[in-house]
Amino acid sequence: MRVACLGAGYFSRFHIDGWRRVAGVDLVGMCDLERAKAEATGVEAFTSLEAMVERTRPDIIDIILPPVAQADAIRAALSYAPRAIICQKPFCTSPAEAQQITALAQKRGVPLIIHENFRFQPWYRSIADAIAAGDIGTPLQACFRLRPGDGQGVDAYTARQPYFRTMERFLIHETGIHFIDTFRFLFGDPSAVYADLRRVNQGIAGEDAGYVVFEHPGEVRSVFDGNRCLDHPAENTRCTMGEGLFEGTEGTLTLLGDGSVHLRRFGQIDTVELLAPDRTGLFGGDCTHLLQAHVAQALATGDTPENLASDYLRVIEIEQAIYASAEQGRRITLDHDDATQA
Repeated sequence: MRVACLGAGYFSRFHIDGWRRVAGVDLVGMCDLERAKAEATGVEAFTSLEAMVERTRPDIIDIILPPVAQADAIRAALSYAPRAIICQKPFCTSPAEAQQITALAQKRGVPLIIHENFRFQPWYRSIADAIAAGDIGTPLQACFRLRPGDGQGVDAYTARQPYFRTMERFLIHETGIHFIDTFRFLFGDPSAVYADLRRVNQGIAGEDAGYVVFEHPGEVRSVFDGNRCLDHPAENTRCTMGEGLFEGTEGTLTLLGDGSVHLRRFGQIDTVELLAPDRTGLFGGDCTHLLQAHVAQALATGDTPENLASDYLRVIEIEQAIYASAEQGRRITLDHDDATQA
């Protein structure tokens, strides 16, 4: 299976490393308007998508571009009828644009997959397996405390991703979007949300702290408690980016900052380690590679991959409801077609 990438920015290094380790996949091209960036990846370099596709004939086109460039790139990629297209998040510049591009991909019959990789982090797969096995009984609530500790000071984010500083919608749109998808992966689509968002570092444009409460099926409640100006006890605060509790009638799962997952049975003090600390040193427990391997396997077997754009539109809808809740100071209910205030 042949893969070609479009976009050689900061995050492309994780895509390239991931694809090189997927069995049965050949990474055949990298396209970027700046040839030097494309050449620096060590993959055959191109400055034109058309030239790359004509030479490499990829089965998968992996788009690693910011939202402003995604729609045009997907339209162009669809004209070459690949077996699948993967696109980075945040997906497109607006819900309307995301819907239009998703509909176009469906019309062309090309699977469009959003690179939402947090649900592929090993700790969330372990937590999902434990919940499915009944280890905590009936799930009742969950909380994740995002604490990467990279948001303080006048130079916050400049070393790695300086565009963070000018994003008018930041905490939820850039980072919290991962946890919207992760919570729905674990507990199902929420029927309502309530959000309180604020800006702690006044040197950036968008919000960098806040609380979001999700109401899931079965009376489950989850809380995203995010603050990029605070940290948590971990050698690498970007491994999990925080800590989590997942609680049920028969026990509690604890996610620590080293990527380990622990189970404590209800009424007991001792815990059992279900997943050892992450020692890979790779982004998010190697979740980029794990998503890519999942997509390649799904295409090889004819299965439906996770994170199809048609499903990911739900994540965008929930994100919009979160911002509406914060702006209006009220709980927002959701249905399949629209978000309305309650």
